[in-house]
Amino acid sequence: MRQKSIGLFINSIAGGGKAITLARKVSARLTALEINHVWILDNWPEESDEFSEIWIFGGDGTLNYFINKYPEIKLPLVMFSGGTGNDLSWKINRNIATEDFLVELLESKSFSVDAGRCNGRLFLNGVGIGFDGEVLKSINSIRYFGGHLGYLIAVIQNIFTFRERKFSLSFNHIKIDQKYLLLFIGNSSRTGGGFHISPLAEIDDGLLDLILVDPLSPMKRLFYLPKIEKGRHLTLDITAHHTLQSIKIQCDGICPAQIDGELIHSDLFDIEILPKHFNFKTVML
Repeated sequence: MRQKSIGLFINSIAGGGKAITLARKVSARLTALEINHVWILDNWPEESDEFSEIWIFGGDGTLNYFINKYPEIKLPLVMFSGGTGNDLSWKINRNIATEDFLVELLESKSFSVDAGRCNGRLFLNGVGIGFDGEVLKSINSIRYFGGHLGYLIAVIQNIFTFRERKFSLSFNHIKIDQKYLLLFIGNSSRTGGGFHISPLAEIDDGLLDLILVDPLSPMKRLFYLPKIEKGRHLTLDITAHHTLQSIKIQCDGICPAQIDGELIHSDLFDIEILPKHFNFKTVML
């Protein structure tokens, strides 16, 4: 029986070429260690059963594409920071340069993480509805500057023009009808390349974190932005925080939203948690 290989799933354009450069370094080290591995560049197969585990090179968008292409995959996954945002990689790998610890990574055990599902699409970081969606529509500035800076520029651009939408929320036997500046459902604690919008969210607790921020004037939005960016907003009287397993959100019209950095539009969002849905590996130091 042929020994299974590690599949290196690479998004060649992620991070302006950062992902493929990183994959070359990792591949060279695996070759030196005589570890079987196969490059999967862009044209990913329909099935992944031939691999023993899969290492993904790209950012949050690459990972979101992967989990929705292989929604039931149970193989161990490794995420390498090769994109612009890399929020999920930061959460799992804790900023460890995983490529420097390949031996430890190969020997490590996998652990389970939760996934969320919004309107049938899986996510790992979170869903931002309304303001977050409008920010993502400023995609050119995000891509040009990259990462946290690009996201911050897009946020500031929208601070002065965004008008709050009205939402009808149903969760935990609670019903709310209200306008909000920010409506975010987090499975993990960070989004947008460094914004800690749901700072208490954990990827393995079987819960989603709902963050609601009341309507604010443009100047107050600017004032509170640094607190939201650093995750210091949950104790403010403008913010509400709930944990839940499912939520239904009705908007007052078609509304933009981002799911792990991917833009969608809808007037109804049906969101739920899928506990321990994927398995990841990282270096435990």
